[in-house]
Amino acid sequence: MRYFVDTEFNGFLGELISIALVPEAEDMAPFYAALACDAPTQWVRENVIPSLRTDPIPREQLSERFGAYLANDPEPILVADWPEDLAHVLCLTVTGPGRRLVTPPLRFELLQSSGFDAAAASEVPHNAYYDAVALRRHVLLRMR
Repeated sequence: MRYFVDTEFNGFLGELISIALVPEAEDMAPFYAALACDAPTQWVRENVIPSLRTDPIPREQLSERFGAYLANDPEPILVADWPEDLAHVLCLTVTGPGRRLVTPPLRFELLQSSGFDAAAASEVPHNAYYDAVALRRHVLLRMR
């Protein structure tokens, strides 16, 4: 199954703030979670934090939930339009020094730059869930 991924993070190459995986199948539940951001940049404080719409959870809990979400899919394909989204996904699988989540084999697809603008296409710009929904819609419409 393909999952469309979006993340929000604290500035260029910054720490993860929120992540969403929206499955290609619309009848499946999405994954969405957020972490606390103790020192947000001004732009993040003004644009991302007010759009979260969920309470932050500890990173360990987010990693566990992420792993559990993908556990029953033998071949998940994670699709993103920005490299940092995939980097944050991979970082979530690292749970400590020399330790990682047990996951099915993960495949990644980084889309070509196609002019997709999540902020313009999203119902709630800078919210990872709504941005991932917009990405799914964009990709599926292009496939038709």
